[in-house]
Amino acid sequence: MATVQAFLFSTLRISTSIIFVALCSAVSQQAGLTNMAAESMMLASALACVIGSAVTHNLFLGLLIGAACSVAITLFICFAAFVMKVDLYLMSISMNTALMGATVYVLYATTGQKANTANYFQSLQMPQINIPLIKDIPFIGGIISGQNGFTYLAWIMIFVVWFLIFRTKLGLRMRAVGKNPKAAESVGINPRKTYTIAFVFAGIIASFGGMFLSMGYQNFFIRDMTGGKGFIGMAAATIGGASPLLSAIFAYVFGFADAVTNYSKLIITDAQFLAAMPYMITVVLIFIMAIIKNRAEEAANKKRKMLSLQEHK
Repeated sequence: MATVQAFLFSTLRISTSIIFVALCSAVSQQAGLTNMAAESMMLASALACVIGSAVTHNLFLGLLIGAACSVAITLFICFAAFVMKVDLYLMSISMNTALMGATVYVLYATTGQKANTANYFQSLQMPQINIPLIKDIPFIGGIISGQNGFTYLAWIMIFVVWFLIFRTKLGLRMRAVGKNPKAAESVGINPRKTYTIAFVFAGIIASFGGMFLSMGYQNFFIRDMTGGKGFIGMAAATIGGASPLLSAIFAYVFGFADAVTNYSKLIITDAQFLAAMPYMITVVLIFIMAIIKNRAEEAANKKRKMLSLQEHK
């Protein structure tokens, strides 16, 4: 029982960064954009918040610096894509590659090391929070309570993103632009402005995913520590149809796969296979969910045809 409890606790913990990226992608997709730059936003934020909090000795300032770096990257991408008309996909992928190199350069310039900041900069950590009453519930309390503050922030952000998209005028504009930019523009909505706001908000959410890795999961920056989580989160949002709730659910599915990989280290010793395992599981899950989605759509189409035939009769 204790092992199952520890495994589920680990699943919630590991899934945190994926949830943030899934929500980031969901916001972008609702506005008609595919955000492939989440990796760069996460990497920049993860390194910036470590250096920021270590130098200032202030957790809040570290978080602010990390989020600001992500916003700066987002604004640069928006300027390139929406003003200079550079292809958004190419710009996003290029930014991911650039930040992989840039973070290593900054890491080496500030510490003389290319692996991590552990011996030079250790960030202030977001605290673990024991929830009153819930922590005393047998079994469940040991899973839900005691998580890092970022984990609870991720849960709050699910509601915040849902509310933004479906209960605000900004969300309505984002969905209108996402479905038909020209029609939205004809009723006075500025697509470029809406794209930029959506992308910046998505960048802030992605920054939380990066900062969790270096201020929650660890307390220092590790080279390429995002490990493809930006793309896994994007997959979760895509499978979830850009719904905040479904995106988070599928993020947990992928987090579960990652947790299985971690526990498999007790049995499997092949490091290369273990490194590839989360992504292999992700690919399999994407195919399974695509098949389920396609069959559901086929069933819905058949039902519509049957109803149409009955109406004609």
